[in-house]
Amino acid sequence: MMLQGHFISSLLAEEFKIQSNTSYVIWEYFRGITAPTFFTITGFVFMFLLLKQNNIGWNNPRLKKGIERGIKLIIWGYVLRLSIGLFIGYTHESYYYTDVLHIIGTSIILLCLLYLILYKFGGKIFNYTLLAITISCFLFERYYNEITIPLLPEVLSHYLTKVNGAVFSLFPWFGYVSMGGFLASLFLKYKDEKHFYDKLPITLAVTGLILLFLSSPILLTLGSITEIEIFTISGDYNYLFTRLGDVFLLFSIFVYARKLLNHSVFIKIGKVTLSIYIVHHIILYGSWFHTGLTRWFYHSLNFTQAIFGALVFMVIVCVLVLQYRDSVNRKLKQAQQTLFNRIPKLKNAFTKFTFNKR
Repeated sequence: MMLQGHFISSLLAEEFKIQSNTSYVIWEYFRGITAPTFFTITGFVFMFLLLKQNNIGWNNPRLKKGIERGIKLIIWGYVLRLSIGLFIGYTHESYYYTDVLHIIGTSIILLCLLYLILYKFGGKIFNYTLLAITISCFLFERYYNEITIPLLPEVLSHYLTKVNGAVFSLFPWFGYVSMGGFLASLFLKYKDEKHFYDKLPITLAVTGLILLFLSSPILLTLGSITEIEIFTISGDYNYLFTRLGDVFLLFSIFVYARKLLNHSVFIKIGKVTLSIYIVHHIILYGSWFHTGLTRWFYHSLNFTQAIFGALVFMVIVCVLVLQYRDSVNRKLKQAQQTLFNRIPKLKNAFTKFTFNKR
């Protein structure tokens, strides 16, 4: 979704991006599901791995890994925006804009902090706090969307508001991450029940349909009954809850088709998503040298060329990343085998250590 979405939006000619073009309108709608899905999956996967551990607080090994991962994502977010102009002292203001990696990294760190603060009071308080954060982020979006923070340095203000040019800001997107964390807590709680995987896709689909088609009427009705302005404002401009409905529907498909998606290729791709993001960013946007595909084909392809190009782009990026990963692993194994052949004692010691560790 991310690869083809970025490719087509960057390279498809403007003349095809019109509302009378049914194919484009359908594609544009589904492209809008990508970011909410990305952030929700981030929260789900991270919280699933975190809560799966029996240790609590700093004793949970996933906590430190999460903070390290968050910092790594933020650093990569800035590295990919570097320009060769830095070597001559020139920096463009867009270098400081926050993008998806910055916000995902910050969201993971924020989840870790919430976990440290709240989980000692009990799992339920922590879990339902995540749910409350999602609802609050979505309800109050119209109030904080264009907020300015004059006392905060601009490089930091990008994390909290898009008014200065940031591509993504922490809110409302952390709402999807916290919802993913909440879903992970429910998943862990009920996954061992009988017929869980039979009921789960239906539950997700029904919830998704309610959010998609009924969330706006519900919000407007609440606003009318309670005369609380926030419900009416949110109901009139309700894209966050409806997009969450799309995510729930997509999740239901994932769960229903989990046996097909359990193929080793999908598993490998799922383990190298950061590498895929980095490689696709460099090929498409050029990153440091600005010599990516957008330099040569920006808004120049027709619909057929864009679709075919997107398919080829997706395959090339995934193959490059997987081949690089396999190559490195193969070389490490070869080096390890050579070392063990020369030093038999080390091999025996390593085997004993691995067995005891397991």
